[in-house]
Amino acid sequence: MAALRKLARPLLAAPFVSGGLQTLRRPEAVAEAAQPLVRAVGERVPSLAGDPLHVVRITGAVQAAAALLLATGRVPRVAALTLAATLVPTSLAAHAFWTVEDPEERARQRARFLADLSAVGGLLIAAADTHGKPSLAHRVRHALDQRHPVHAVRRPVKAALARTADRARAVASALPGSR
Repeated sequence: MAALRKLARPLLAAPFVSGGLQTLRRPEAVAEAAQPLVRAVGERVPSLAGDPLHVVRITGAVQAAAALLLATGRVPRVAALTLAATLVPTSLAAHAFWTVEDPEERARQRARFLADLSAVGGLLIAAADTHGKPSLAHRVRHALDQRHPVHAVRRPVKAALARTADRARAVASALPGSR
């Protein structure tokens, strides 16, 4: 399974590295498609309103960086979640097939949108993959269970009982007639 992860993560990340770097180099090509989404989000969340060119550059940089982290296996779960979070608005802006009138272009945009949707699914699976190790939530629960007062007292009590039993055996063996 480890070999599968080492192959799958770079394959899943490759389009994001390429797309992110391309967007960083030529953001104008994507900014026009992103403008309606940036405007709509900016109306609801004023702090996120801004120049579509700037937003597109930031998204490209985040996607390229997160994809490189995923491909190299560094914080892969966080990287996969980051990519999924950036892919959803990107896909909504770039492949809004429901707004296209031409049937052929609509079919192309729908196919691209569905491909992005499948990538989101793969990224969510990658985000849930703990590599066979317990999840952070499980480790926290387990650590909290171990700190429970009963657990904190159990070991010292067992050790004290063992020492008492050893002393009792030593005393019993020292008594006359115990041999």
